[in-house]
Amino acid sequence: MFRIQPAFRAVMTTIERPAPWYPHVTVAAIAQDHGKYLMVKERILGNSMFNQPAGHLEEHETLQEAVIRECLEETGWRFDPEALVGIYYMRNPTGISYLRFAFCGTLLEQVEDHEIDAQIEEVLWLDRRTLEENRDNLRNQIVLKCIDDFESGKRLPNDAVFQTIHAG
Repeated sequence: MFRIQPAFRAVMTTIERPAPWYPHVTVAAIAQDHGKYLMVKERILGNSMFNQPAGHLEEHETLQEAVIRECLEETGWRFDPEALVGIYYMRNPTGISYLRFAFCGTLLEQVEDHEIDAQIEEVLWLDRRTLEENRDNLRNQIVLKCIDDFESGKRLPNDAVFQTIHAG
């Protein structure tokens, strides 16, 4: 019978293990009015980029709560997510993976004097042609893919995403 000696056990516990892989979960709001999409121009690593109002899922919130919060924080608009347009996976050049849940919905009201996130340079409405012309200034290529899917009518009801905060 082979037994691991205490000293060897101590060495094994100090061996560095690679960090576990996981994707960063993000949400995005797709809101359209008269052929134009609500977009933000944000400063990312010193560059100005266009994106849908989007951001990371935070602990203890549902995906819908996250997209409502992110839209308000980045644009000052209250957003009502009506349907899931798609789920998108992307790995960026640095090796970081993202899983984006894009929701379409209605803007309910613009909150006056709402303080917009610091990295947001401008909130604007852009049509698809303008976004295509600025393809090199999009946060990533998923921005246009979300719009393609929205325009093609892809929709899943909100309850297609089962969510529970307190699993038992």
